[in-house]
Amino acid sequence: MRLPSTPTDDRPTYQDRSPGVSLPRYAAGPLVQVARRLLLATGVMALAVVLVWLDRRGYHDNHDSEVSFTDVLYYVTVSLSTTGYGDIVPASDGARLMTTFCITPLRVAFLIILVGTTLEVLTERTRDQWRLSYWRKHLRDHTVIVGFGTKGRSAAETLISGGLNQDQLVVVDPDPAVVESANALGYAGVVGDATRSDVLVRARADRARQVVIATQRDDTAVLVALTARQLSKRVRIVVSVREQENVPLLRQSGADSVITSASAVGRLLGLSMISPSSGAVMEDLIQHGKGLSLKERPVTSEEAGRSPRECADLVVSVIRGHRLLPFDDPDVATLELTDRLVVIHRVRPEEEHHLPRRPQEKGPGSWRIPRR
Repeated sequence: MRLPSTPTDDRPTYQDRSPGVSLPRYAAGPLVQVARRLLLATGVMALAVVLVWLDRRGYHDNHDSEVSFTDVLYYVTVSLSTTGYGDIVPASDGARLMTTFCITPLRVAFLIILVGTTLEVLTERTRDQWRLSYWRKHLRDHTVIVGFGTKGRSAAETLISGGLNQDQLVVVDPDPAVVESANALGYAGVVGDATRSDVLVRARADRARQVVIATQRDDTAVLVALTARQLSKRVRIVVSVREQENVPLLRQSGADSVITSASAVGRLLGLSMISPSSGAVMEDLIQHGKGLSLKERPVTSEEAGRSPRECADLVVSVIRGHRLLPFDDPDVATLELTDRLVVIHRVRPEEEHHLPRRPQEKGPGSWRIPRR
């Protein structure tokens, strides 16, 4: 698994730690981190100066016996840095107590701030391992997307707009740069060949609810489908292929649904040429979350016993048992409470505001850095 590491220059840097899986994490840029540490150190020093200045009569200067503000600043500087030349010392009991209970804790805090970067590097691996263990233990009923090209990205955006949480989506791709881009969008990622069972196991495909296969080659899609089906008999597998002749092969390989991407695009192009308005409607339907959207929902108690035409939404199909029936099929003339409906639903403007948004890149002061 790759987890985001803290950068040391003006660009993200990566180091292989636990290969294969990467979790998204948002880390501040180096300039922001340095500025924060300097502000904290300055604040600690200023607090110490104020405390010593208020009790300056309890301190003794071996040079002229009078403690000025410059002497206070000098004393705080050498004390917090643990140099301690001894030319200015606490003389009264109150000054000694303040040095013991105030200046000493501030000295410790000052040193922790200065070496904070080193401590962070030392504890980073432990933190990464904890995140990996927690992720592996709690991840289940999620969605795995194999291939994060144009098709994979569009599938992820549609799933997120449909209500899927980002932490329930895992991307698998052999290209580390592609997985890094998935991390930047907030998705966990696995670098590797999805035709290998160990790679899919790292993505916890054996405990996934569904696997989306959007690879560039049909033969790769067949092997991935076979591997995913071998790992889990219950997972739903949806595959995108380029050639129509490979659809039966994918179904025999365990795919529940096969989408022929080239043919689908060609049909949409042809429809747009024949009827531009029909093409625009179809384009609107396949964009989930705005305008007209296809939606699958259960039959409500008010709709049970009625015909599909009496529903508030425009019913396209009725799912009864394991059968998908058109709305005008005589077998579904009367809806049952156990039926499910595929309807055309208009997303209202107020509903669009509640849809999950794709994460946007932060400003110049910070990055979304995948940690390896």
